[in-house]
Amino acid sequence: MDMKNKEIQVEDIWNDKKKGDLKKIISSHAAKQSKERVLTNQLLSIQYKLEDYIQSESDSTEVLKILDFVKMYLKALNLTKKELADYFEMRDSNLHKYLSGERKLNAKLVLKLSTFSHTKPEQWYRVEVKNELIELNKEKANVEYYKKFDYRNLVEV
Repeated sequence: MDMKNKEIQVEDIWNDKKKGDLKKIISSHAAKQSKERVLTNQLLSIQYKLEDYIQSESDSTEVLKILDFVKMYLKALNLTKKELADYFEMRDSNLHKYLSGERKLNAKLVLKLSTFSHTKPEQWYRVEVKNELIELNKEKANVEYYKKFDYRNLVEV
């Protein structure tokens, strides 16, 4: 077969040896970064996940609560939820209710989260609204059940 016309296969570009070599280069570069740079990269990664989640149009994406994002920040910063609650001047159980979605966010907590994570306050509300819309779209499947709430069933027209 003529080598000039040979089609390049994916395996020619990305095989186990080349992937291993790339991992070594990345690890070597990462090892040279300062702790502050590593932390900055981790925090940016979380911020990008937050933004991607908000902007994702698909309802099939995994539902992530505000708590999930806060846990990512806490892990990166090596803090506990209790420490964060103390820092936010709240009881841990109260903070948990907001983060898990049991209670609606309020402006004070959103501003604390925003300042803590260096993100826009609106992003935290957008996570909450996105999750509510996902729930709404799932519930729309039960349209027959909700037809009984039509005002015409209550009032003579």
